[in-house]
Amino acid sequence: MRTTRVLSVSMPPEMLRETERLAREENRTVSELIREAVRCYRQERQWRRTLAYGRARAKALGIRESDVAPLIREFRRSRRRKQAGSGVAR
Repeated sequence: MRTTRVLSVSMPPEMLRETERLAREENRTVSELIREAVRCYRQERQWRRTLAYGRARAKALGIRESDVAPLIREFRRSRRRKQAGSGVAR
């Protein structure tokens, strides 16, 4: 039984030539290149969603971009203090 399905994709001739060239350069099939492109797109999409969530939370909490680095430093310091107090080594 097949674990993949065949599909048809339309693209402009120049894009197809570029896709085939990239596949050759990377010693991959066009299918492998397209699968990788979809995986990268999914990761990028998830990252954009995460950033949007972070921006919305920061706005709701009144946190500016310039506040982020000091907040991270303080959070890490407090975690180190807690770990040192509990005897947990990291």
